[in-house]
Amino acid sequence: MADLRIDLAGIKSPNPFWLASAPPTNSGYQVQRAFEAGWGGAVWKTLGEPILNVSSRFAAVSFNGQRVAGFNNIELITDRPLEVNLNEILETKKRFPNHAIIASLMVEPQQEKWHEIVKKVEAVGVDGLELNFGCPHGMAERGMGSASGQVPELVEKQTYWVKEVARTPVIVKLTPNITDITVTAEAAVRGGADAVSMINTINSLAGVDLDTWNTVPHVGGKGAHGGYCGPAVKPIALNMVAECARNPLVNVPISGIGGISNWQDAAEYLLMGATGVQVCTAAMHHGFSIVEDMIDGLNNYLDGKGIAKVTDLVGQSVQRYSDWGDLDLNYNIVAQINNDVCINCNKCYIACEDTSHQCIDLYTESGRPMLKVREQDCVGCNLCAIVCPVDGAISMIERKSTIPPMTWNERQSLMSKFTR
Repeated sequence: MADLRIDLAGIKSPNPFWLASAPPTNSGYQVQRAFEAGWGGAVWKTLGEPILNVSSRFAAVSFNGQRVAGFNNIELITDRPLEVNLNEILETKKRFPNHAIIASLMVEPQQEKWHEIVKKVEAVGVDGLELNFGCPHGMAERGMGSASGQVPELVEKQTYWVKEVARTPVIVKLTPNITDITVTAEAAVRGGADAVSMINTINSLAGVDLDTWNTVPHVGGKGAHGGYCGPAVKPIALNMVAECARNPLVNVPISGIGGISNWQDAAEYLLMGATGVQVCTAAMHHGFSIVEDMIDGLNNYLDGKGIAKVTDLVGQSVQRYSDWGDLDLNYNIVAQINNDVCINCNKCYIACEDTSHQCIDLYTESGRPMLKVREQDCVGCNLCAIVCPVDGAISMIERKSTIPPMTWNERQSLMSKFTR
């Protein structure tokens, strides 16, 4: 069995699975139940001046009969007094000394306010701090959350203020509601961050009720933008993790967040540079016990690969992630259809004929309908394999090129030499 222990910037936990700062970590009762279920750590629901929440506050997006493909919320930070939270953190840490407890913090961008709250939460024995510069709604209108997180100078300055007094590792949680997340990640590092976490939720509106014309959710007939998370955001979050992991100026560990629903998702984040992962929506959908399958699945995967420690997985795919201009223009794959497996639904033919490169032919052999790809016209776009409902019916096959590899950047460089 592989060793699943991690050390994220000095914060140790028995496995890489943490609960993100959100409703599942709202109280000591919940966090303790989560640790009993097997979670390695928890980022406590964001602490600050207690606020008033509205009702209702959650919404979900379903797709093709699948519930909670995406999740939307307009909930804010803790609505419970700071002292109550601190007492529960203290009690939870006593009961679970080997699990990671990280305090998520949000206050106004004032040095003294950061100093005050940092000293209070560290006094009860947290293992680290996470600065919430990501919340896109409610708190942002008050100058906190993503309102700070979208301004690199404020990210750097507030991180520095925290580091002036912090005795535990400081993680900076970044907003995805920005053109280039590496800019604010670099600012966090300049401010002294020991790690960064990403992504926080994405600005969103879950939908509109076509009967009442109210937004979903609505509060007495009025709605507001909220934060989007869940499986639908995973590709966006994974890209942002990868961009930071390959940026030499973001030379700190990454805690990956966004749409992680199973061990496979977690493994992808680790391969793309995250040291550990945080989960929210999946726990809200299925309960704390899902971590059991995550732990077992990751263990079995590592054992099957002959990998002794989960930390040996971290960043292994980062070097394979590049820019479009560095891709080989002469690499060639084509589609092949296995008519013994094909069920003749013709989805591949329709997709290719209507929206791609018209390179699939329909014909009849011994009275049976057949499909064949004209390889000379196939560009290897993968669309036919993507829409095919039958595993093994369509394969993408590499065809060796007689032309040496060449990237767009190399081509442009050669052309510039010839035009001088």
